[in-house]
Amino acid sequence: MHDEHKIKLFTCKASRNFAEKVAMKLGLKLGESDVVTFSDGEFQPSYNESVRGATVFIIQSTFPPTDNLFELLLMIDAAKRASAHKVIAVMPYFGWARQDRKDKPRVSIGAKLVANMLEAAGCDRVMTCDLHADQIQGFFDFPVDHIYASSVFLPHLQAMNIENLAIAAPDMGGAKRANAYARYLQCPVIICHKSREKANVVGSITAIGDVEGKNVVIVDDMIDTAGTLAKAANVLKEMGAKSVRACATHPVLSGPAYERLAESALEEIIVADTIPLSNDPAKDKSKITVLSMSDIFADIIDKVYNYEEISSSFIN
Repeated sequence: MHDEHKIKLFTCKASRNFAEKVAMKLGLKLGESDVVTFSDGEFQPSYNESVRGATVFIIQSTFPPTDNLFELLLMIDAAKRASAHKVIAVMPYFGWARQDRKDKPRVSIGAKLVANMLEAAGCDRVMTCDLHADQIQGFFDFPVDHIYASSVFLPHLQAMNIENLAIAAPDMGGAKRANAYARYLQCPVIICHKSREKANVVGSITAIGDVEGKNVVIVDDMIDTAGTLAKAANVLKEMGAKSVRACATHPVLSGPAYERLAESALEEIIVADTIPLSNDPAKDKSKITVLSMSDIFADIIDKVYNYEEISSSFIN
């Protein structure tokens, strides 16, 4: 490692487990930091060690509540004001990414606003995984390392040796991802077409492709309320699929998601550890398999810090 700008790895509260795994892989100790919370709910993070001249990596996924995003922004600002050489935000899950365009009049483009805030805070680079839309990379005027969870999911699916495998997209938007998976695994694609009545509420779903007798894996970038996924799985099962699994990067799992997955036709749900699962023992997690992205993030952090090329680390 270069001596002139030492590497320092910090984490915010919401991603501590993930950060510990990354630090262990890199053979580093997580930096010491604190968050003081005031009685009105306002909070102030601080570094308990010098970051002067260091390349500082701050690990935090920005899933709700908004405090997670704001804590990251304050940590970036604090590092900048403490004379860090470079500040890199490592965001395994980039929240607000679904607000990537104006899909109706008079709405914000939240993903662009988050990019602006990261820049205003003093961020020099962002590392993230499976953005909801690829074009979000263009919202930044500094480098974005966009890591694909497929580099963990595809070898796992391959090792499972599933017979009569078919990859399904839960909606038209996921067709490109499903196609890339199917090409790699050399199997057919099924596309589900859904009509939405309103946000988070799915109307009806129809599947296009040969479903009969297939072991189907639905691939997506996130599971939020699991409405689409549960419905798609049930439709595929009704159409004669032998088994249905899901493979989705970010387990947002809000509202009735855990219950829906438990009651659905899904045999297994494979997710990444970009967002920690609920620690509520009442939530049924028996069908969920978690694969870690920490090794891949550690590898990219190491390469970026040492100015090595990273393109060979990506399977798209």
